Amino acid sequence: MYSQSPLYRRVGQAGASIRTFALVACLLAGCSSGPGSPFSAFSPTHKLLDSAKAMKQAAPVPAAVPRELDKRPQPPYVVEPGDVLLVLPADVDSPVRIPGDQPVMPDGTIQLGKYGRLQVAGKTVDDIEAAVKAQVDAKDAGVFTVRVVTRQSKVYYVIGEVNAPGAYQLSGRETVLDAILAAGGLTDRASRGNIILDRPTAPDSCRTVLPVCWSEIVQLGDTSTNYQMAAGDRVYVPARSFWEDFCHKPQCPCGSRPQTACPIPPASGGCGIVVEGASLTGPWIPSPTTAPAAKP
Repeated sequence: MYSQSPLYRRVGQAGASIRTFALVACLLAGCSSGPGSPFSAFSPTHKLLDSAKAMKQAAPVPAAVPRELDKRPQPPYVVEPGDVLLVLPADVDSPVRIPGDQPVMPDGTIQLGKYGRLQVAGKTVDDIEAAVKAQVDAKDAGVFTVRVVTRQSKVYYVIGEVNAPGAYQLSGRETVLDAILAAGGLTDRASRGNIILDRPTAPDSCRTVLPVCWSEIVQLGDTSTNYQMAAGDRVYVPARSFWEDFCHKPQCPCGSRPQTACPIPPASGGCGIVVEGASLTGPWIPSPTTAPAAKP
C-alpha cells in the first residue's frame, strides 16, 4: 500500500540516486586510489603523448621491420666507450707484446702499451685491426685480431609500467616480448593496448613509433608487432586509464584485425608416437578414440 504512494516513490528514487553517486565516487576516487590506478581520478603516472598516440595509430601493421620469425643480422658492431676489446697478434710467435684486454676509455681510446693510445670509438672491428697494425708499425708484427669481449655500449630501454624498468644489454636476438620479460613483466596498472616501441632519431628528423599488441603476442602468438630490438630502442608501457577499462575498446591495430586459427591435424597412435603424415609443428592433441581410458 505504501509502495504506491508518490512520497514513497520519490524517496526510493532519491535513495537510488545516492547509491549510484556513491558508487561512481568510489570508483573514481576511493576503491582503488592513487595515481596510475585505472579507477583513480588522478592522471596516470605514465601516459602517452598525443603525438605518440597519433603516430602509433598511423603506423602500418605489420610494419616493414624485423620481427619474430623474420629476424635480421644486426649491422656491423661499432665500438663505443664501455666496451672491452681483446687485441692480440694472430701469430703466437710474434715478437709484439701488447696488453690483451683493452677497455675503451670515455675518450674513445685504448692503451697499446709502449705503442701508445689508439682512437677506436666509432670504428668497426675490421677498422680497429687495421689501425692497430698501422700503430704498431713493425715489419714482423704480422696480423692482429680484435674481439669484443664485453659489449656494454649497446643497450635498449624498457620504461613505464613494468616491474624493473631500466637499460638492458642487447645481444642481438631480443624481441619486444624478451625485452618486457627481462624488465620483470607488466604491472597490474599497465595498459595492454597502448604499448609502443620507439626508435632514436635525429633532432630534426621524422619519428619512428610502432604499436605493440601485447595480448595478441602472448595469447595468439601473433608476431606482427613482436619486433626485433635494436640498439637504443625504447619500449614504453603506459598506465591504463579509467576509460580504457570502462569502454573495453581495442586500442591496438591488431585488436581490430581478424584472427584465424591454423589447421592442426589431430595426432593418433598415443603420446610420444609420431604418426606418418601428422603435423610436427603443433601440440599433440589426443582424439576421443585414442585418449587413454580412465582407470576404474
